[in-house]
Amino acid sequence: MGNLTTQLGRLATVAFGGLFLAISGSFAEDAGNLYNTNFDINAGLRYFERQCSRCHGFDAKGNDETGAPDLTGRLTRASSEVGIFNIIRTGIPGTAMLPVAADLPDSQVWQLVAYIGSLSTNPANIDLPGSVVSGSRLFTNKGDCNSCHMIDGQGGRLGPDLSRVGERRSPEELLSDLLNPHDDVAPRWWTMRVTENDGTVREGLRMNEDSFSLRIMDNDANLWSYPKNQIASFERVEASTMPSYTQTLSDSEVDDLVAYLFSLRKEN
Repeated sequence: MGNLTTQLGRLATVAFGGLFLAISGSFAEDAGNLYNTNFDINAGLRYFERQCSRCHGFDAKGNDETGAPDLTGRLTRASSEVGIFNIIRTGIPGTAMLPVAADLPDSQVWQLVAYIGSLSTNPANIDLPGSVVSGSRLFTNKGDCNSCHMIDGQGGRLGPDLSRVGERRSPEELLSDLLNPHDDVAPRWWTMRVTENDGTVREGLRMNEDSFSLRIMDNDANLWSYPKNQIASFERVEASTMPSYTQTLSDSEVDDLVAYLFSLRKEN
């Protein structure tokens, strides 16, 4: 009897250990998110747009019809990063919140957690040294930003629309955009240099390109389309068309411009 009891005890220990491993493999432990850099947040954003925006919307504000909650405020079902991780990984039974694919690496789930966490940052709690009013004047005068960027329908089309840039870029990212614009240029904002058969050279934003044709928009917002087999050559330029303000604006002016750009959001 003693031996049988010992064996049963060992079996119970093994079974319980196996159950613990199975559970710990499905749920994250509360050790904090190691994937929380700007790179990770942007990676989480890209995954969110592909997989989560269908229910939660591209602005993550939720959808009453599907029951998807607003993710930009306080979350009711999770109070920590690990709580968000576990909901993403396992879903919520009885709701439309399904788990992510079982083979999705934990690192990508954590990047999604980082992105969701970035949405709940209250801008009112961020104290910036710059002046929004002074930054607004710089935007349209000395900085000449409105020659390329549009805000609420006013401005140029040669750069991204900045009407709500404060919702998608942190102050640190905005500062980097102003001082180091060439660091991370999205393909949408690459330019092309086209040499026609008669030697004419045209440059413009790369609006579209495939195996057989390309289309550019020049500085006057004119569109030019070319079959690739009917031009002498073309060159893709992956640097930004935006200048760095390192030499043209003082530190305090850059602070003002960051404060103004960060203030640009939906409620304005």
